[in-house]
Amino acid sequence: MARSKVAVRGLTKVFAEPGSGKQTEALRDVSITIEAHEIVCLLGPSGCGKSTVLRVVAGFEQASGGEVLLDGRPIVGPGPDRGVVFQEQALFPWRSIYENIVYGPKIRGRPRAEYEELAERYIGIVGLRGFENHYPHELSGGMKQRVAIARVLMNAPEVLLMDEPFGALDAQTRATMHEWLLDLWQTSPRAALFITHDVDEAILLADRVYVMTARPGRIKLELAVDIPRPRALDVLTSDRFMALKREVLECIRTEARAALELPRA
Repeated sequence: MARSKVAVRGLTKVFAEPGSGKQTEALRDVSITIEAHEIVCLLGPSGCGKSTVLRVVAGFEQASGGEVLLDGRPIVGPGPDRGVVFQEQALFPWRSIYENIVYGPKIRGRPRAEYEELAERYIGIVGLRGFENHYPHELSGGMKQRVAIARVLMNAPEVLLMDEPFGALDAQTRATMHEWLLDLWQTSPRAALFITHDVDEAILLADRVYVMTARPGRIKLELAVDIPRPRALDVLTSDRFMALKREVLECIRTEARAALELPRA
């Protein structure tokens, strides 16, 4: 059997509160896989540990137990083989869009001719041609997020880690970004872990969806999204989409109530 691009096996994460010695178990026995060129979405109630899983895969946090592997090798810290996109774009406001996009290869000393050609390609792919000399404050939220994604892609990561990247956008812009990301994946597919609390977003974008329980976060459901690619927004009203959505919502409803400590209806 071929190994997965990313394999998370029996991941446990415990946080210790400074000064008190109290410990909080954030994750318990979490196991997920991400194959090459596959988008995997993590869904679950607020505080269930979705972002913690991503941060461990990124190498920003160390596992308390279990193992996290990239191409069969343990992840022990951040690396250029993984690119991270957060909800907040964290662009350099004093740099132009072009300068933001080429920042990574430039500081690593890559030849200018090499990264200029690559930047031109990604500026076109993310639909920002003509905005190269603009500054972040001159762009919309969706455009700034496309800059952030282009900047990550410039580093040629093997795995893209996205932590609610469209969460701060209004509904119309978010829908536009969904269409854009679906198109991008046809042009430049790679392994991706996408964190979201939006069921429609997860099913629209993902090849597989994992639903997490309330804290401590565990995997309650793994769901294959068998809607053919390429996809467009019209799948949101298809019978198959609605059937998958009902299955996820039924699973997540119980966990949301548990997270809020509400009685069952």
